[in-house]
Amino acid sequence: MQQLNRKNLSISKRLPIKIVQFGEGNFLRAFVEFAIQTLNSEVDFNAGIAVVQPIEKGLVSMLNQQDGLYTLFTKGLENGVEVEEKELITNIVTGINPYLNFSDFMALAREPELEFVISNTTEAGISFIEKDEFSSTPPSSFPAKLTKLLYERFTYFNGSHQKGLAIIPCELINHNADTLKKIVLEYISLWKLSSEFKDWVLDSCTFHNTLVDRIVPGYPKDQIAEYNAQLDYHDDLIVSAETFFLWVIEGDEKLKKKLPFHKTNLDVKIVKNMQPFRTRKVRILNGAHTAMVPFSILFGNDTVKETIDDNFTGAFIQSLVFDEIIATLDMEQDELYDFANDVFDRFRNPFIKHQLASIALNSISKFKVRVLPSLLKYIEIKGALPNKIVFAFACLIRFYKGDFNGNRLPVNDDENIVLEMVLIWKSRSLHEVVAKILGKEDYWGQDLNSIENLGNAITNYIKFIEEFGIEEGFLQSIQQ
Repeated sequence: MQQLNRKNLSISKRLPIKIVQFGEGNFLRAFVEFAIQTLNSEVDFNAGIAVVQPIEKGLVSMLNQQDGLYTLFTKGLENGVEVEEKELITNIVTGINPYLNFSDFMALAREPELEFVISNTTEAGISFIEKDEFSSTPPSSFPAKLTKLLYERFTYFNGSHQKGLAIIPCELINHNADTLKKIVLEYISLWKLSSEFKDWVLDSCTFHNTLVDRIVPGYPKDQIAEYNAQLDYHDDLIVSAETFFLWVIEGDEKLKKKLPFHKTNLDVKIVKNMQPFRTRKVRILNGAHTAMVPFSILFGNDTVKETIDDNFTGAFIQSLVFDEIIATLDMEQDELYDFANDVFDRFRNPFIKHQLASIALNSISKFKVRVLPSLLKYIEIKGALPNKIVFAFACLIRFYKGDFNGNRLPVNDDENIVLEMVLIWKSRSLHEVVAKILGKEDYWGQDLNSIENLGNAITNYIKFIEEFGIEEGFLQSIQQ
């Protein structure tokens, strides 16, 4: 079987470099490259991507061996129907390791058709490292590298306003572009770069906060023979992803014209404010994940799909989302229902085995961010406790005891939290246990004992769980 490269596949067209992308990992290749290829094929966007390896070790050399080519397999459920597709991605023009070829990296700044910088360097990538120097080739942090690239472009094009770049980070932190912009300005100050350059960054470049949403399992190592059997070439960089795709970018009409996703069927939303979409994702998708983990593990499930497929646990989580979480969100109800239905299709995806134990990491802090706001908002709106969210909260507290029915539970959190919870569970009574945990302001941001009837409800739910188990415990409790 022939090796994957442009010569063997007779691909001769070289796209102009319109995008510099920091990061070459599975997510970007299954997300951004896929999106840009859709623009190229459907609206003749004609955009090539130069991929920059953000750290010393990475995949750029493998990418270059295949001339930037690789195969994307997408699998999932759409309206309950299994969908499988594959596509050869062809828009990576070059891969550059700035630690080996710094001059090639800086040459990207001089590309005449360059318009965008896109990144995903992990949440830790958008950071300020004071020891980075302007003379470093390269500096260590991604924002420092970006500042160097921008300064080279500013200098080479004599500060032309038309040569400013749209910077679109995809790192999974809220206000990612605002944070990146702030750090770039810190480097300009640290390195004592000119006020003219600072003004160019502020006036000619734009920074766009984003929300990205697609599950990307990555290289399917356990099924690689099966995947390669579907190809007539050998591909060392196969990447797999779910079919669901959502990209929300803060921007104006100018950005819409520059990135005409509205002319495609791809779900890319360019909006003035992405926060409602972030809230929707955090509360519904992430909130359902976090609420289901202790509840479903105590029930006896191992995966997300098992949870949703089971008659009891599936109905419980669906009701928690549709009847309790959605009721707290200030968006169009039809849009929320459509999004939630997509989420449950994703949960049922037979191609992704999402282990509950792997989602259990840091469940306390996740509950605070993803589920607690829905609980508090529901009380504010309805004047009553949301039964299923509170039951899931009871399961979370019971989960941190560390064992259930003689089995160890996969509690995985900060060591101090784990030890503290074990000690609290040695208190004299269940009521005292619940009161102490709800009173942990460092966990929840407030003393939850102040919420009327919450402590009593959780205490009673845990009693039913201990006596009857999860399913019968819940059913017995709602009959009281």
